[in-house]
Amino acid sequence: MRGVLTSRLFGAALALVVSFAAQARPVGGAAAKLIAAARAQIGVTTLYDPKYVSLSYPGGDLPRGRGVCTDVVIRAYRDAFGLDLQKLVHEDMAKNFAVYPHNWGLAGPQTSIDHRRVPNLRVFFARKGRELPVTKEPADYLPGDIVTQNLPGALPHVMIVSDAMSKDGKRPLVIHNIGGGAQIEDTLFSFDITGHYRYGPMVRE
Repeated sequence: MRGVLTSRLFGAALALVVSFAAQARPVGGAAAKLIAAARAQIGVTTLYDPKYVSLSYPGGDLPRGRGVCTDVVIRAYRDAFGLDLQKLVHEDMAKNFAVYPHNWGLAGPQTSIDHRRVPNLRVFFARKGRELPVTKEPADYLPGDIVTQNLPGALPHVMIVSDAMSKDGKRPLVIHNIGGGAQIEDTLFSFDITGHYRYGPMVRE
């Protein structure tokens, strides 16, 4: 999970926004469900709130009006497929703690926060889904793919690739929370991409 975005970074991110256009790539099946679940958060999750919160387990969540980038992904997988990343990440970390990042000085898994940290999700998606090449070719990023980035200040970020395209038709838009709540924006190539993943039923289709 990222730290608090500075106002300067948030302003820069907003300047990169290109409004949602009518263009869309054909998509169906599981990818369409995941995108619909992510898109349904727009206008509902309106705040970026990185504070630590003690969550129930499994199925724990913050109030839907707030959250961080990871919460967009967590909620989308729960709503679309009933896949609870809180439970799935915890179970994998409990058995394989050594392969996960130890950036936070924890001696073992922590059910309230592990799934809400981008570095942990990167390891989980690579282990349990499909890790895909990181390229600068827009066509390589299919609807429903998960992409991680490093924002300025080495802040990790995660987003879901949508079926919608930029106004010029050259880039897929992403659904994420980069500081102003859940949004659909043209920021796929705005920051350094650190990971590209496909997870869930999309892998089997």
